[in-house]
Amino acid sequence: MVRLNPSDKPYFILNLILAGVILLIMGYSLFYSPDENEYPVSCIHEKLTGEPCPSCGLSHAFSLIVRGRVDEAMVWNSQSLRVFIFFALQLVMRLGLALTALRAKVNFRTVGITDAAVSGVMALTAFYPFFRVLWISLF
Repeated sequence: MVRLNPSDKPYFILNLILAGVILLIMGYSLFYSPDENEYPVSCIHEKLTGEPCPSCGLSHAFSLIVRGRVDEAMVWNSQSLRVFIFFALQLVMRLGLALTALRAKVNFRTVGITDAAVSGVMALTAFYPFFRVLWISLF
C-alpha cells in the first residue's frame, strides 16, 4: 500500500471531496427525471423577481444531458452543455489527481499550481456567459 506524505494528504483529500461533490451533482441529475419536472431546489431569483436567471433550467438540462438528450437540454438552458462538460472534465481531473497523489515522486506544489491554473481557465470558459450577463446587468 502506498503511503502519502503528510503534506500531500490535504490535496488528496480535497480532490476526493471535489470528486464526491461532482458525483452528487451527477447523481442528482440522474435521480430526478426531466419528464416529471419535480426538482426539490427551485430558483430563488425567479421566485423573488418573476424573471428567470441565467442559470435557470440547469438542473433540468443536466438531467436531460445524462440521458443523452442534449438538444432538449439546450432548449432549457443554452449554456448547459458547456457547464456539464466543465463538471465532467473536473471529475476526471479530480480522480486523476487523487491517483497521482498516490504516486511517490510527485511535486505537489507544481501539481497544485497547474491544477489551479487549468481549473481557473476551465471555470472562466464554462461560466463566462453567466459572468457576462451579471456584468451587463450591473451597468
